Amino acid sequence: MDHQETELMLRGYGLTTAELYYRMPDFRHVLNSFIWQDYDLAPDYPRLFRFIEFWQEKIDGPLHSVRFTHRKLIGPGEWRNVVAELPLPPTRH
Repeated sequence: MDHQETELMLRGYGLTTAELYYRMPDFRHVLNSFIWQDYDLAPDYPRLFRFIEFWQEKIDGPLHSVRFTHRKLIGPGEWRNVVAELPLPPTRH
């Protein structure tokens, strides 16, 4: 995890995973799925809806449905800065 992801999580972003079901352009009876994942803000999900709009404007396969889940991985109250490490003594067998 890089610093940018940690900063997003501390600002309230959570990991959003969406599964988009879409129809094949040449075979309308065939459904495929595409997995999309990004850090986003609940409850408005601006990044997810921006991606869905992009799909509808630029991708030939029309969307059938979208399922998504959102999980905050860390919150401001759960993070603490550790400034020291205590080494454990070696174990003897």
